[in-house]
Amino acid sequence: HVQLVESGGGLVQARGSLRLSCAASGRAFSTKAMGWFRHAPGKEREFVAGIDWCGTSTSYNDFVERRFTLSRDNGKNQVYLPMNSLNPDDTAVYHCASKNIGSSAYAYWGQGTQVTISS
Repeated sequence: HVQLVESGGGLVQARGSLRLSCAASGRAFSTKAMGWFRHAPGKEREFVAGIDWCGTSTSYNDFVERRFTLSRDNGKNQVYLPMNSLNPDDTAVYHCASKNIGSSAYAYWGQGTQVTISS
């Protein structure tokens, strides 16, 4: 069983930055792919970014537009998502999630951290 705890959210002005973190506990963090998703009020949950188990491959939704850079530290069981040039459309609850190698579904989810961008 994997437990995920997000941190780093907050309220910032447009064009500001935040750095989200996800701390994982449980077994075999280094064997799991990790992802970030966000859920804004009145919208569907959407994929933000993902990283493979060893950190060599990342993927991003088009709206990221090179503003975010996903990384992981398997020695610390942490995933990091620095976010720059934020705009009000980025306002959402951000969740991290993990999935086993070879699986298409994210099996474990954190409670989320609120990101609010003021105009």
